[in-house]
Amino acid sequence: MSEHFPGRKLRYYLTIPGPCPYLPGQEERKVFVHLPPLEAISVNDQLSAIGFRRSQNIAYRPACQTCRACQSVRIPVRRYAFSKSDKRVLKVNADLVKIFVEAEASREQFDLLQKYLKTRHPDGGMMDMTWPDLVAMVEDTLVRTHLIEYRLDGRLVACVLVDALNDGLSLVYSFYDPDLMTRSLGRYIILDHVDQAARAGYDYVYLGYWVKGSPKMDYKARYQPLEGLTDLGWQTITPNAKQD
Repeated sequence: MSEHFPGRKLRYYLTIPGPCPYLPGQEERKVFVHLPPLEAISVNDQLSAIGFRRSQNIAYRPACQTCRACQSVRIPVRRYAFSKSDKRVLKVNADLVKIFVEAEASREQFDLLQKYLKTRHPDGGMMDMTWPDLVAMVEDTLVRTHLIEYRLDGRLVACVLVDALNDGLSLVYSFYDPDLMTRSLGRYIILDHVDQAARAGYDYVYLGYWVKGSPKMDYKARYQPLEGLTDLGWQTITPNAKQD
């Protein structure tokens, strides 16, 4: 199928149904589109605003036939108030050094990613990820993409791949040292980007999809206020999840 998009016609494709990685018994299906090389930045900005996510040079969103549990969510940074718990996480990680890195993969990142996946997602679809796969994920981009490395005494302990959109920062993928669980590094990465977005004048931090009923995605509900994409556009939502 195709659809007229400002400036050009984009052709969309549907994947075949497959097992859902988040909800047992459900099938997953996606609609995707190749980002046009000469207009990738503007098209990605506009597609992100209607719930698409980027993977390399493809933008996609769920198109499941029997389930609508996936909901695109974002944090409105100007309305976000850091809780006491948030501030503790920021404080305990204040000794980390943040380094902005162009979209270029390294073996050090790959080693950390492998350690993270083996500990945190041993049965996940990314366990078979190879070095060329990481290079493709990081470097195959036509949009404004960068990495943030977090280092402790010079050692890489966390990393996140980020797209800079016209209205916010989109967290594409993050990983961290699972031996440092007391630091809550996954949470810290998100909070740090809320702060970065606010300082840079952005309105949002895009977190991808929250999946109702999936324990893997419950963590996204702790960030309040949270906006979700609904049939009426972006609305403030209050997912049911344990708060601290």
